[in-house]
Amino acid sequence: MRIEMKNIVKSFGSNDVLKDVSFSLKGGEICALLGENGAGKSTLMNILGGIIPMDAGTILVDGEEIAFHSPVDSMEAGIAFIHQELNLINDLPVYENMFLGRELRTKHGSLDLNQMYDRTNEMFNKMNVDLDPGKMVGELDASYKQIVEICRAMMMNASIIIMDEPTTSLTESEIERVFGMMRTLAEHGVGIIFISHKLNEVMEICNRYVVLRDGKLVSEGTVKNVTKNELASFMVGFDVRTESLRRDKDKEEIGEEVLRIEALTEEHHFRDISFSIHAGEIVGVTGLLGDGRSELFQAIFGAEQYTLGKIFLNGEEVTIRSTYQAIKQGIAYLPRNRKENAIIKDMDILENASIVTWPKFAKRGVINRARHKQMFEGHRDNLRIKMDQLTDSITSLSGGNQQKVVLSKWLAANPKVLILDNPTQGVDVGAKEDIYDIILKLAEENIAVIVLSSEAQEIIRVCDRALVMYHGVIQGEVTGDEMNEHTIMRLATGGKLEEVKGVHPK
Repeated sequence: MRIEMKNIVKSFGSNDVLKDVSFSLKGGEICALLGENGAGKSTLMNILGGIIPMDAGTILVDGEEIAFHSPVDSMEAGIAFIHQELNLINDLPVYENMFLGRELRTKHGSLDLNQMYDRTNEMFNKMNVDLDPGKMVGELDASYKQIVEICRAMMMNASIIIMDEPTTSLTESEIERVFGMMRTLAEHGVGIIFISHKLNEVMEICNRYVVLRDGKLVSEGTVKNVTKNELASFMVGFDVRTESLRRDKDKEEIGEEVLRIEALTEEHHFRDISFSIHAGEIVGVTGLLGDGRSELFQAIFGAEQYTLGKIFLNGEEVTIRSTYQAIKQGIAYLPRNRKENAIIKDMDILENASIVTWPKFAKRGVINRARHKQMFEGHRDNLRIKMDQLTDSITSLSGGNQQKVVLSKWLAANPKVLILDNPTQGVDVGAKEDIYDIILKLAEENIAVIVLSSEAQEIIRVCDRALVMYHGVIQGEVTGDEMNEHTIMRLATGGKLEEVKGVHPK
């Protein structure tokens, strides 16, 4: 099968999103579709997926012009779309989600639940996925939701599969499993469009690349003939820095202790956690999926409960039982799941950016919209948020620009402690550097910054020191030369710091 998109044009109001873009893919290819957030990648694929119409251009399937008026048209042409924002229904079991929109029925017209369950189980066995088809999707973590999406696309026997950021929430072993699936599909003649900001993955799994910038195709070619740095430069239009941003600060240079945790415990997720952070420090917390770091900091923020332990702010013990209390105490938390926990889809951009500070800048119960607008405009420039009108829906923005709006919301609260849970998840290389600059600037302004990240390289580049978690405990703390991928991975998989150093404990 061969797909050709020729001279595609698409605008939203005065915003020209795609400007005469041509793109092709044939069966057996794995092609990376690259570009900054807002470059037009998702729009181009939404046109191919039949989700939105193009303003001009043509789509050819095996040389024949075809029009997609709906996602069903695209699916019937053999195209499956795995979206960045997963399209699963939490209140249905896995096997019913696998057949959404193409349910199997008995001869009497009722849903054939047994056959859908059995066929789902067959697919999971084929792909070596250990998952009960009868489990409710709402009980799954993000990685398994992603795997369900991939298996659903494969069950459709698609000839072309679009994967929009498919590995964002997956562990290393799960990513390898997905890559194994992709290679098998390619060997069987399936073409794959792989949208990702992780250039290491692009270099590993893709054989072709296409780069969009500001709605135009700026580069394409074979992956083996290009370097990772060249791809990053094509995406942003200039050379992207790669040097370490870590600051060599002496203890005398950091401020007073802001947050101290003593023996914090919630048996199911984290146990006996103790650490402290000072004003102006950037502390990383890393590990593998299921290490408990998100649950730990959600408890510190008042979004989850803890059973034992103490929290101290500026030397005084505090009890935080709600997020409102945490915000009042000067703690801010940017969650990892933007779609479910960070944005409010029914609100516009400015409302999403200002909701945390509505009480702060209100007078007699009336929100001071002008004050919020003035504050957001400053953050908009600093974070380089690509958008049109403040009154546009937050969902009109790309995922990376949504993330920047969420970050601006918490910056407006002037926190003493800022917890960032995977702050660059789904964000392009240029936007990552913008966010890193903001993190460094906040630390210089004596804010204590905590960065939770699964990417060891991110921790190494930005943080002054790092805590590595393993199965709900802090397995070790690394600083200086010890902050390297080898040491972090050894700790994250249960090794001891003394063993990593080569000094075995007595």
